[in-house]
Amino acid sequence: MEEEEAAGGKTKQFPGAGGMGLGGGAAGAGVDPERCRFPYCVVWTPIPVLTWLFPIIGHMGICTSAGIIRDFAGPYYVSEDNMAFGKPVKYWKLDPNKVYSCGPNPWDTAVHDASEEYKHRMHNLCCDNCHSHVALALNLMRYDNSSSWNMIKLCFLSLLHSKYISIGGFVKTWLPFTLFLGIVLTVILTLHLR
Repeated sequence: MEEEEAAGGKTKQFPGAGGMGLGGGAAGAGVDPERCRFPYCVVWTPIPVLTWLFPIIGHMGICTSAGIIRDFAGPYYVSEDNMAFGKPVKYWKLDPNKVYSCGPNPWDTAVHDASEEYKHRMHNLCCDNCHSHVALALNLMRYDNSSSWNMIKLCFLSLLHSKYISIGGFVKTWLPFTLFLGIVLTVILTLHLR
C-alpha cells in the first residue's frame, strides 16, 4: 500500500488516519496519551509488587483502530478502556498494513473476537492471561503473516519495541525495582562487611 507524507512533516499516513499524523487531534488520528487513545497499539502497565520484583512483567492490552483499550482483566472479564492496573505507561504501535486476514475491518474484528473468547475463560497468571488475550487477537488477524503469537514472544517484543508515554511511566516501572535492588545490595554488603 502506498504511504503518503503528512503535510509539513514526514509522518506516515495509514488508511483511516483522518489525514493527521501520529499525535494529531482527530479521533483515530494517532496516539493520544492524554485521552488514553492508542489506535493499533499493544499497551502495557505495571502490576504492583510483581513488576516491582520483575520489571519486565506487567499487564497488557490491545487497542482497536479507534484506540479503545481491551484487556483480559480477570476471570471471565475483558474490560474496555479501564485497564485492570491503571492507565498504560508504555505502548507498542503496530502497523495495520501487516494484517493478513480478510474481511471488513480485520483489526477490530480480531480484537472483538479475541475479547469475546476471553469472556468465557478463567484467568491464570502463568498460562492463560492478558498476554494470551493479545496473542489470540494477533493470531486471528494474522499480524505480520504469523499465527504463532504467544505470551513469551509478546513480552520480549513489547520490551524491545514499546515506548514510554512519559518519564513518569518509566519511573513507575523501574523505581520500585531499583529501590528493592538497592535495599538487597545494602543488606548483603552490610552483612559481608561485618
